[in-house]
Amino acid sequence: MIALLQRVNEASVTVAGETTGVIGRGLLVFLAVQPDDAQATITRMAERVLTYRVFADQNDRMNLSLLDEGLELLLVPQFTLAADTRKGTRASFTRAAAPDKAIEYFERFVAECAQRLAVVETGVFGADMQVSLVNDGPVTFWLEA
Repeated sequence: MIALLQRVNEASVTVAGETTGVIGRGLLVFLAVQPDDAQATITRMAERVLTYRVFADQNDRMNLSLLDEGLELLLVPQFTLAADTRKGTRASFTRAAAPDKAIEYFERFVAECAQRLAVVETGVFGADMQVSLVNDGPVTFWLEA
């Protein structure tokens, strides 16, 4: 599983002109499921996303997490994060899970996060999404589990 975290002041996802998810201050996370992922992977990645220290403390050091601050989370499925780009000029997606597994695992991931955080919004799996954000920093981290 791959998660690309972006610290944001605000973010939203729109599909066919309708907003499907919107948050204020928090994290925008693009998530890719890989073929070898299991329930343990989902649990571990959810824990990392929720507790990864990306927000400033009183000394302006990144020591606080999404949970510490009680902020918001926008989760967007993005299989292209699992692309193999090492050769040629066209990506291979053999490192991405099949759509049926990916949607199930994405939904499980959303559910795990929603158990611990008040605001969890999402994009739409398989849709053509327009994502808007105001990146804070910018601060962006790539996590793998």
